[in-house]
Amino acid sequence: MPALKVENLAKTFPLKKPLFGPAPPGVRAVRPMSFKVETGETLGVVGESGCGKSTLARMLVGLLEPSEGRIEIEGRALDNADPAEFGKLIQYVFQDPQSSLNPRKTIRQVMEAPLKRLHGLGRTKRDSRISEIFASVNLREEFLDRYPHEFSGGQAQRIGIARALAASPRIIILDEPVSALDVSVQAQVLNLLAGLKAQFGLTYLFITHDLAVVEAVSDRIVVLYFGAVVEIGRAESIFANPRHPYTKLLADSAPVVGRPLTAPEQRGSELPDPLNPPPGCAFAGRCPRATDLCRAQVPELKDMGEDQLAACHHPLQD
Repeated sequence: MPALKVENLAKTFPLKKPLFGPAPPGVRAVRPMSFKVETGETLGVVGESGCGKSTLARMLVGLLEPSEGRIEIEGRALDNADPAEFGKLIQYVFQDPQSSLNPRKTIRQVMEAPLKRLHGLGRTKRDSRISEIFASVNLREEFLDRYPHEFSGGQAQRIGIARALAASPRIIILDEPVSALDVSVQAQVLNLLAGLKAQFGLTYLFITHDLAVVEAVSDRIVVLYFGAVVEIGRAESIFANPRHPYTKLLADSAPVVGRPLTAPEQRGSELPDPLNPPPGCAFAGRCPRATDLCRAQVPELKDMGEDQLAACHHPLQD
């Protein structure tokens, strides 16, 4: 049984109805998508800004209600479950560590909230559990009586991770967890996350736009474009041997030491208009391989061999 299963999950944000005339159809931030995350796996989710990564993450933890589709955690549906019960199964680590912590509460109060509300622990057990968690993320207990503004970005992110661990979850959604940190601190946090995964038997969904990071930490990678899954594959092969032209565009756009910076081949650089989406493949306007078929028919995910799926009418070859 997979740790997380998503079936035809989609999100449409309604637009304000005009004074006269029918209501507009709304903005489809996430188009129907399906995938699984196996227990103990790190699934990377990558794509440029506006592709629906954070909207997807917020639906998975119940912060946004899906417009359609189904989310299952360990075989249990999220739609009709007690939020407290799901809080014990899945937690969220936010992109900005400072703004995700309540500035009016001490770190002890921040840490105690999930232990009280989700597990109903008394003071002695709470203190013991907080000590264990702080030790696991390499933070000193003297930090507990301080406020969030007194910490660096790296320390604040460790506190955010500790808060997620306090719920004893099986799955953690990591939404750009190192993008707001200095490069030297990023490696420390990534190493910490790898150690915690092994120590607590966690499953990660790692959302980022940094290709080097996602390739290094992930077992498999999902590539999103314009709210839809365009490719899924093993981390070691998806950028080395991409099947979808957009995946190749991402790989070619990433700076590499010793390689001159050149603009990758593409027809345009802008995402389609979300208020007026194209009828066929959303990437057709930027794709050098696009044909009339691409502009008329939305491609479906197809098996490309070697555990890779791609939604492309004219996939790249080996």
